[in-house]
Amino acid sequence: MIRPRSLWLRRSMRFRVTTVATAATLAVLIGLAWLTSGMIGPLLVGAADAELTAAMSAATAHVEQGKPVEPGSPNIQVRVLDTAGAPVDGGPQPALAPADVRVLKAGTPVLREGDTPPARWLGTVATAPDGSQRLVAVGTGLVGYVAAQGHALRWLIVGAVLAAATAALATWFAVRSSLRPVERMRTAAARLGAGRRLPLPEAQDELRSLAGALNDLLARRDEAADRLRRFTGDAAHELRSPVASIRVQAEVAVAHPDPELSQEVLTEVVRESERLSALVDGLLTLARSDAGELPPAEPVDLSVAAVDAAARCSGDGPAVQVHVPPGPCWVLAAPSEVDLVLDNLLRNAFRHARASVTVTVLAGVTSARIVVDDDGHGIAPEHRARVFDRFYRVQDDRARSSGGTGLGLALVAEVVRRRGGAVRVGESPEGGARFLVSWRAIARPQ
Repeated sequence: MIRPRSLWLRRSMRFRVTTVATAATLAVLIGLAWLTSGMIGPLLVGAADAELTAAMSAATAHVEQGKPVEPGSPNIQVRVLDTAGAPVDGGPQPALAPADVRVLKAGTPVLREGDTPPARWLGTVATAPDGSQRLVAVGTGLVGYVAAQGHALRWLIVGAVLAAATAALATWFAVRSSLRPVERMRTAAARLGAGRRLPLPEAQDELRSLAGALNDLLARRDEAADRLRRFTGDAAHELRSPVASIRVQAEVAVAHPDPELSQEVLTEVVRESERLSALVDGLLTLARSDAGELPPAEPVDLSVAAVDAAARCSGDGPAVQVHVPPGPCWVLAAPSEVDLVLDNLLRNAFRHARASVTVTVLAGVTSARIVVDDDGHGIAPEHRARVFDRFYRVQDDRARSSGGTGLGLALVAEVVRRRGGAVRVGESPEGGARFLVSWRAIARPQ
């Protein structure tokens, strides 16, 4: 069974907009027709009351002066009755019920809709010169009272239907005209090639804004696709190198079963496997970061983390100096992230330093910074803008021989950026490279 909502949503937008607009217009116009037809009766009664009031004032004056009441116009009856409703002017009994007489004596108008035609009466009590009370009643027939309301309602409904039909046609063509640029935009989008954009409409309206937003989306899509394509190609290239090395070493060991050669092969396989494992771990970390999967954050003391990282990385290489503030330096991050940043920066510094590496932790009110300096050859200014790109190497051959994957600094930049921080590269006082990482500082955790 097809539900009404499903059936409604299958219709075109032009049909839905036209249907809703027509239904709303028709409902409003029929309501106005009903109200307007209902106002015709009060208008007729109001016009009759104006004439009856003038006639009643003149008749009341004659009764109070003891003069005979002059007949009104042919359409108005002027009657003088006693307080019981009996005529005292010599005329016949008026078509007034005892209840009508009581209402008229109270000064309230009476509308007798059952008469043919309906009659409107006004009345007031006047005192004759002899002190007797008289009821002066004036009335007139409302010719066409019922017919006017009925005819008016019918014609107004006919007018409402015609107006709604006109509104439907106008809405149909207006929506069709408004959606024509959308149709052109859809056709152009279906034919778009790589790197192309939608044409912007000439009108400065919402459709132009939509086309601009879609072009921005297409630009981001192309950029993401290009970045993914480069990343995939670089990852495949980087993975091919250790895999090919392991395969070649294994084939040599199989072809020449020599115990001494096998030990050398196994050592090389272990080294390449470690490189491959590090590369895969880096790729997985970047993939999780791109997907927004962040480990839960908690307060981390950068001073303690810097001392621990220096202890892990120190060995037979360059000397490490660590400068930390006297008190804790708290940031909100995952401990694993801070360790990853420090380990990668220190490994990079150790790889290129000549004699010393310096780690400095600087505590601030709103930010906390880690500065890693080395006395190596440094990074030329033309490379500093791209040194945090994935798989980018300043010296490709040297980095490969030293075991670098080209992902370490990219991981540092990505992890820090995801936590709202920033990372920069410059020149150290010793002439080498300086890496400065800043996080948002927090107060001492409770």
